[in-house]
Amino acid sequence: MPDTNSHGSFIWYELLTTDADAAAAFYGEVIGWRATEAGVPGYDYRFFWAGEQGIGGHMNIPEEGAEHGMRPGWYGFIGVNDVDATVAAIESEGGTVLMPAMDIPDVGRMALVTDPQHVPFYVMRGSSDQASDSFGRGQGHCCWNELSTADQGAALSFYTRHFGWEKGEAMPMGEMGDYVFINHDGGMIGAVMPHGGDGPLPAWRFYFVVPDIDAAAAKVTAAGGVVRHGPQEIPGGDFMLVATDPQGAVFGAVGARKS
Repeated sequence: MPDTNSHGSFIWYELLTTDADAAAAFYGEVIGWRATEAGVPGYDYRFFWAGEQGIGGHMNIPEEGAEHGMRPGWYGFIGVNDVDATVAAIESEGGTVLMPAMDIPDVGRMALVTDPQHVPFYVMRGSSDQASDSFGRGQGHCCWNELSTADQGAALSFYTRHFGWEKGEAMPMGEMGDYVFINHDGGMIGAVMPHGGDGPLPAWRFYFVVPDIDAAAAKVTAAGGVVRHGPQEIPGGDFMLVATDPQGAVFGAVGARKS
């Protein structure tokens, strides 16, 4: 499970799905992850491993969540110094608490919240002082955190204020508006973009590193998923794609073009 990083770091990624076994098989094929049982008492929770490093988890959507219309999707965990204080601050300015702060023994304290534009994410203080490796450039790790939002300006103000992020340069996207980069701890961690009004709902989207983007695209289709966009070249020479897994969760992949 996630470990402690500086306030505002992405420390873990989690897939909530309708078929955890099928999801493990799919992402094993596409991203190359190994899935194992977490062994957390009272939770049917599983880990995704990139080599020997745990980068995220997955589980079936809880019954209560399904009854309230929760759909398969990926969620990011943002590390914070004080979960309760952060939750209170988020709620005071229009965010929503979906899961109140709770402790999991030997893991940490966490809560599931939304920003004022109703995009969900977790905040967490891990019980370990070891830094998380979930976000990074290694194979199978998340290398980019991208927020699609109904109000780009308000979202940038919210996240920079609460998590110490810095607004970076803006890349024009024509009629779609600007793609605004976000920085944290001296590095670029992702971007915030306006929601286009169609396609998937506003949400955080996470891009995972693969060795060969075209091979990954082929594996998505062969394993029952759908490539929604790409592969498309991005600054730096790599390529990206956006896809939906067989249960309907949206994710991204980034990698080199080998042919």
